[in-house]
Amino acid sequence: MRGLGDLMKKAQQMKENLDRVQEELSAREIEASSGGGMVTVRVSGAQEVVGITIEPQVVDPEDKEMLEDLIRAAVNEGLRKSKEMMKEEMAKITGGLPIPDIFG
Repeated sequence: MRGLGDLMKKAQQMKENLDRVQEELSAREIEASSGGGMVTVRVSGAQEVVGITIEPQVVDPEDKEMLEDLIRAAVNEGLRKSKEMMKEEMAKITGGLPIPDIFG
C-alpha cells in the first residue's frame, strides 16, 4: 500500500509543478513577425495575442489583402512559437512521461 501512497504523492507534486509552470509561462511573451518585420505580434504563453505592431508603410488601402495576409502569418507564427515554448517547459517537468497534449 505504501507504493500507492508514494505514487499519489509524486503525482500531486507533478501537478503542482505543472500548474506553477503554466502560470509562469502565461506571464511570458514571445514575438513573431512577417513581411520582414512589417507586422509584429506579441503572444503570451497562454496563447493570447497581447500586441500587434504594423509599420505605416505596409498600410495600403488599395492592397488590404496583403496586410491581412501579413497579420495572419505573424499571428500564426506567434501562436506556434508560444505552443512550442509551452511544450518545451512542460517536457522538463514531465521527464518524457506520456501525458496528453493539452496545448495543441
